[in-house]
Amino acid sequence: MHQRIEQCFICILVLLSMSLFSNSLYAKESDTEKTGDGLRIMILAVGFISTVVYEKKNDGTIQFIKAFTSSQIITEGLKSSIHKKRPNGDGDDSFPSGHTSAAFMGAGFIHNRYGLKYSIPAYAGAVFVGYSRVYADKHFIEDVAMGAVIGISMSYYFTEPYKGFTITPTVTKSSYGIILSRTW
Repeated sequence: MHQRIEQCFICILVLLSMSLFSNSLYAKESDTEKTGDGLRIMILAVGFISTVVYEKKNDGTIQFIKAFTSSQIITEGLKSSIHKKRPNGDGDDSFPSGHTSAAFMGAGFIHNRYGLKYSIPAYAGAVFVGYSRVYADKHFIEDVAMGAVIGISMSYYFTEPYKGFTITPTVTKSSYGIILSRTW
């Protein structure tokens, strides 16, 4: 019981830390950018929470944290060393896209851990995240492409397949959601 409480606490901490990466929480954004920001967090949350709630061991949680942390360290390291100007002129941290890196890391994690059929909606969401960053004039296409490469690479490097439950994404015109089910 204590282990599940600890896992839920870790889950909350990780979700809070993911939201800290989002400067957009305080900025004025278009609907496209807001949707991209929400999808990025949702993709990460689905990947992470599924490891905490449905897996008996901590292997998936540890793999997720390693992949997420590594992709963010690489992304932020490149941003701070390359100093590429953003298309809108607001800052010199355009390359690579951190939002896209995170979204594709989450999609890649879901793909490698749970299978392609569960990751297709996550990849579609990650593509939209990348599109939203270009649309918002925050990144160039090459920034988004490199973010995707970093995110996918780290998820594949750290993630091993898991069997035991299914993730079914649901999307309607006005909402996004997931259904997690387990058979035993």
